[in-house]
Amino acid sequence: MWAWLRRRARTIPEALWQRTLDRYPFLASLTEPERAHLRRLSSRFLAQKEFHGTERLHISDEIALAIAAQACLPLLHLDQRGKALAWYSDFVGIVVHRREVLAQRETMDHDGVVHRYREVLAGEAMHKGPVMLNWRDVAHAGAQAEHGYNVVIHEFVHKMDMQSGRADGCPPLPPGFMGTRSAGAAQRLWLATLQPAYQAFREQVIMAERFGGEPPWLNAYGATSLVEFFAVTCEAYFVNRARFELELPALVPLYDAFFNRSGPLPS
Repeated sequence: MWAWLRRRARTIPEALWQRTLDRYPFLASLTEPERAHLRRLSSRFLAQKEFHGTERLHISDEIALAIAAQACLPLLHLDQRGKALAWYSDFVGIVVHRREVLAQRETMDHDGVVHRYREVLAGEAMHKGPVMLNWRDVAHAGAQAEHGYNVVIHEFVHKMDMQSGRADGCPPLPPGFMGTRSAGAAQRLWLATLQPAYQAFREQVIMAERFGGEPPWLNAYGATSLVEFFAVTCEAYFVNRARFELELPALVPLYDAFFNRSGPLPS
């Protein structure tokens, strides 16, 4: 059970780890050193976070580790000096539903009129609050990688984005990012690369939905805002890189630089 694994989070049993790799081919395809480091990082993640199941969902070791391993994948090459988990330092709780949930929303328009509506959520990341996921999508993430979909990576990338104070599609960038000389220059470079890709994707979604054009490979939800485009594209980047490179080649060097994919693994 989950409590057992959390007490001994530094020693993930080999059989449990292997079952997790078997369930998620995009984790199994990592190099042996990457898998070993992901295992260590997942152990530290499990020691820091608390899981809560709803609708009598029992948080088993399998559920906890499946989420931990996928959440830590974006941090795999960022763990310099053992500080990668600081990206997720603003929260402890992870709430897991059995399936997607229906949330009540309300917004106010420019005329002051309040509009209430319902929204289906696969997951949600709250600023300085918990992460919500649904186990059905988490469990099927291996098969869904074909379509570049991964709810865990999506929500945890939002958490990374929020480290700058708010989610805006541009996470905090390291000094000297891609040869830039200041934080402002780094942000301008990031947005100059991401925004054209977002606009092109948004136009493709509009053409598909309104005029019967070819639907995009990625989840159309990424067309709702630059924030969601960043999260949606990161899903694909980590779970189906080959297709991502074909669909969004301009973003490959940007994400490689940010996630330090060419950098050495921490010792």
